Amino acid sequence: MASPAASSVRPPRPKKEPQALVIPKNAAEEQKLKLERLMKNPDKAVPIPEKMSEWAPRPPPEFVRDVMGSSAGAGSGEFHVYRHLRRREYQRQDYMDAMAEKQKLDVEFQKRLERNKIAAEEQTAKRRKKRRDEDIYCAPPPAGYNFFKAWSQKLKEKKLLAKKMKLEQKKQKEGSGQNQEQPSSSSEETSGTEEEKEEEPSFIMGR
Repeated sequence: MASPAASSVRPPRPKKEPQALVIPKNAAEEQKLKLERLMKNPDKAVPIPEKMSEWAPRPPPEFVRDVMGSSAGAGSGEFHVYRHLRRREYQRQDYMDAMAEKQKLDVEFQKRLERNKIAAEEQTAKRRKKRRDEDIYCAPPPAGYNFFKAWSQKLKEKKLLAKKMKLEQKKQKEGSGQNQEQPSSSSEETSGTEEEKEEEPSFIMGR
């Protein structure tokens, strides 16, 4: 059996390789040294600090124990107590104003995002329609399609439509002219009947 003195002897520690002392001259070299130190042992967990929470004023106490009275003979420390209370109140008001301004900016930013999104969707819809029309226009024609025949057919249809429009306009003008003549003739007839009634002699006494 081994003696207890021999078992208590610890094994020698592994010697570390001496490293050259490197003093970074700028921020880039310092960052390079940190990355090299991290990459020497990639299995080691890297401590990532959490995001610092925003400062918020201390909430008001539920029960106020140091109530300041209006009695005379206050001590010299009361002024400093009042000064600290005033400073905390000013900080609370500044915090409320900053939070209100932040909320207002957030709402405006969200509205601007919605407007930009709607404008982008409208623009993409226009471009999509334009590409679809171009694809339809540039698509190869079916077999036996005659471009000249189709063009002449469309030209004939346009001419027929123009003639129909002209005929309708003429009819509307003629109808409006007849309507204007009819009231003038009716007014002349009424005036003639009135004159005949005035000139008609009356043989009945008392008239």
